Order: sequence, then C-alpha cells, then structure tokens
Amino acid sequence: MNKLSNTFDIVIEQSFDFLSSEYAELFDRSAATAFQHPVWLHSLYTRLAPETGATPLVVVVRHRATGALAMVLPLLRIRRGPIRTVEFADLRVSDYLAPVCSPDVFSQLLDDAAACAQIRRLVRPFDLLRMVKLPDGRLPIEDLLAASRRVAMDTNAYATVLVAPFEQWRASTLDRSYQKELAKKRRQLEKKGALSFSCCGDSASVLEALDVMRKFRGPRFHAQGDGDLLQRSEYYGFYSAVALGGLGSFVRLYAMKMDGEVIAAVLGLCHQGSFLIIMSAFDIAGYKSQSLGALMFEQVARDCIERGDRMLDFTIGDEPYKKLFGGQPSPMWEVTQAGSAAGAIALFALKQAPWLKLAAKRLSDLRFQPARSPTPTR
Repeated sequence: MNKLSNTFDIVIEQSFDFLSSEYAELFDRSAATAFQHPVWLHSLYTRLAPETGATPLVVVVRHRATGALAMVLPLLRIRRGPIRTVEFADLRVSDYLAPVCSPDVFSQLLDDAAACAQIRRLVRPFDLLRMVKLPDGRLPIEDLLAASRRVAMDTNAYATVLVAPFEQWRASTLDRSYQKELAKKRRQLEKKGALSFSCCGDSASVLEALDVMRKFRGPRFHAQGDGDLLQRSEYYGFYSAVALGGLGSFVRLYAMKMDGEVIAAVLGLCHQGSFLIIMSAFDIAGYKSQSLGALMFEQVARDCIERGDRMLDFTIGDEPYKKLFGGQPSPMWEVTQAGSAAGAIALFALKQAPWLKLAAKRLSDLRFQPARSPTPTR
C-alpha cells in the first residue's frame, strides 16, 4: 500500500496557472532561475508545448496545514521516437533548469520518505528520465527523484561580475589591446552614419527588433548547418510573448541602430541582479569588419552597470567571445535514469558510445511535429 505524506499534498496539475499570485510568491522565495519565471513558463506551456506535442507534467506540492505552495516541479512528457521521456520544461529555449522551491522546504521534502515516494510515482511511467542543464550548486533534484548521480555536461555556462563605474569594469576585465580594438571599431562604425543604442521601451520597438533578429539569424544558422528557432512560427510566437509580457521588468531587448535602422539586437532576462543573454543577432553581411557583436555586448554591459546589475550572464555555451568579456566558466550538470528495459538499453548505449551521445543530442534537438488535432485549427 502506498503511504501518503502527512505534511504535504502532492498532485499533478496539467493546467497549473503560472501567472497566479501564489506561484509568483513561491518563485520569489525559491532557488529557481530566470527560466522558471512566471512569464517564461506560462508562455512555454501555453504556446510551445501544444505545438510540439509535449504533454505538461506539473508536479504541485502544497503544505497540508495551510494549502500554501511548497514546490512546483515543471516537467514535460515527450516521446522521442520509441522512447518516452520525462524532462524539465525546456523545449530548446531554457538554459538553466531547477525545481521551484526554497532550499529549506526542499530539505523537508527530502526528509519526508512518503512525499518523495509519491512524487516518484506521479512522474512515472517513463523509459528515460532526462534532467539536463542543471546549474552548479542548485537543489539536488536527483535525490528527490531517486535518479543516478549527476554528471558534468560537455559544455559550461559563463558569467562576468559587473562593477561600477563602467570604465573601471572595462579596464579591469577587457584586455588592453582588445579595448583599443573595440574603440577603433566603434569609430569606424560612427563614420558610417548616425549610430544609436537603446533598450526597447514599447511593444512596437520590441516587435521591430524581433523581426530584424529573425531576418539576421536565418542565414547565419542555416550556414552553420542548424536551423534557427526564430524562423519557426511557434518559437517566434513564444519569444514575442515573453518579450512583450516581461517588458519593463523581466525582459530587456537592446537595439543598435544605424540611421534609424536596427543593425544589432540582444534579448535577455533580468533576475536577482543578473542580466542573462538568451539571444542576439547582428547585420554581419552589412558590417563585416566592425565587430558588431562585441560592440553590442560592450554597450549592454554599460547599461547593466548603470542600472545596478551585478552580473552579466552569457548563459550556456563555450563560445570564445565570452572569455574576452571576463566570462568565467561554471559547470553544467545532467541527471538521467532509466525507467524501463528500452530506457536502460538506450542509456547504456549512450554511455558506451560517444557517437550515440551526439546522435541523442541531435535527436533531442529535432524539430517537433505540431500536435495533431481532430479538426483543422488553422
């Protein structure tokens, strides 16, 4: 007989309201990341999940005595070929994944054997449990789900500490020769016309910048052999919803213009004194020799410092430019667990053959087919 927790009530709520005040309060006191923000998860579950065929699996834990939220575990059920997976709500858009819970309450849950067992039952069935992109030093989700010990991913995240004033940060962070190079590039750029830099402050400027980002990113990622998410309507709709829903608080979209036309843009999230860069685009064809990306990141750092931000987070990925701006690597972790014979075979193969691991990564990045509907919806 399955014993229930005496302290917590635990259920699956597929239609959980991430825009509710109770979730906002839980998020504010939790150890979650920007990618579990109310606006982010609301848009992911309402816009992306239906279009990709993913099924919401939102584990909701409440304190039995008060009914107050204790933890939300935002998961998805996704079928990848023949393998049924359970994973964090990601769908290729999130860089950091974590339970939405305070460290103290998470410790209480770990000490409650009945609560842990109940959560593990609700998450099943699955062939493969995949918990990737776990930031360093966060809550041990593997203990809660009785999964294998976490292992390091083959990529890192990068962030640089910001100090005021900007000139001091620039002098102490950027190599002297690189500072001179960027100053030269900026002078060259200014000679081409009226150069401006700003943070989008209304819906019209946001949509203008996003449209330009989509135009610039298409050829760039096609040339690299990978598709760009912004070229797909469901993902463009997701990022537009996030940018507009979080404008002025959770989201900043920076634009650099030449004679009134956007030539570079950076989209990012604001969370606990950090600005997390999630997407950028530059007119490389029109300004091949001006290092638009570097000049843009320099201006973003200046604005963040003037706003009082303490960290500029370049998020996940080992691109060399991040170190040029003082980015320090932080390991990322993953947890996997087989839940069936098919899952065990797949997991064993992944661990034994590096080429299969690469194939699995490509499989996880496949373009999901739109969810089927019994009647036409478009």
